[in-house]
Amino acid sequence: MGLRTVAMCACLALLWPACVGCAQSENTAGGHRGWRGERIVASQSFGEGGATIQVDFAAGDLDLSQAEVVSWVHESAHSVAVYYGRFPVVRARVVIEPIAGDSDSIHGTTWGDMGGFPAVTRVRLGQHVTRDELRDDWVMTHEFVHTALPDLPDDQHWMEEGLATYIEPIARAGTGRLTEARVWAEFLHEMHNGEPEQSDRGLNETQTWGRTYWGGAMFCLMADVSIRRQTNDRKGLRDALRAVVDSGGGIDKDWPLSRVLQIGDRATGTTVLTDMYAKWSEKPVDVDLPELWKELGVSAGPNHGVVLDAKAPLAAVRESISASR
Repeated sequence: MGLRTVAMCACLALLWPACVGCAQSENTAGGHRGWRGERIVASQSFGEGGATIQVDFAAGDLDLSQAEVVSWVHESAHSVAVYYGRFPVVRARVVIEPIAGDSDSIHGTTWGDMGGFPAVTRVRLGQHVTRDELRDDWVMTHEFVHTALPDLPDDQHWMEEGLATYIEPIARAGTGRLTEARVWAEFLHEMHNGEPEQSDRGLNETQTWGRTYWGGAMFCLMADVSIRRQTNDRKGLRDALRAVVDSGGGIDKDWPLSRVLQIGDRATGTTVLTDMYAKWSEKPVDVDLPELWKELGVSAGPNHGVVLDAKAPLAAVRESISASR
């Protein structure tokens, strides 16, 4: 998890102060081991969105202080908690594993129901990663979004990655870490990677990188727009996903996707998710992206940016999806 074509830059002014909200801080040197057998040298915990999140540091050197790393994890957890109305699971563990000699790598993987925690995220962090690179990072937020969906079968991996790809920039915008323009710049310039190719057999059957990440994200975008159109912008995909979390549907659960979609549809008073899945899962569905961008009022701007049209037919929908709250 955590793969992306380009790392979008966050508009953070400053990282949170050292150990914001820390419930505990302890030096655990002396042989303490993590669930994978790694030697844990320090551990800190903080509360966010009704959850307790434990950050463990495996042995190894980082140029950053532990406080700076914990602040980055906390900022990411806060964005996800704001999007979902709470943090998706009651306890989570993040294991930071330094990569010796590496300059800028940030790689994440998240599992459910592991080592006594509902969610565990392993982050391999380059030794020489800088504070600015943490400010620009999307990986930690992407991984925390994964905690908000039950574990799905392999042929529905596109839903897991598509949701995380779609929600991550929106969640960061919701706490002021990205501008609305940055969200739509990413979507405008990257969403085409999810379009079906000639040999496509539907999202469940076409497990390429583009269809898994951006095909899944396209499904989410179209669902969000469709829900808002049908409800006169009173409801959106966020309402559906919050209902799943409120029903206990975190990553530690093993639910069929049909249950997730039904819960989401009940929350929005529509059948958008179930209907779209029936069409998109087993056969390719072409989306007229140029027409969609026109309706939303999104067009290409200088320096890989965008121009947003406040008078476009779906400008209000666009703002509801992405505007910072």
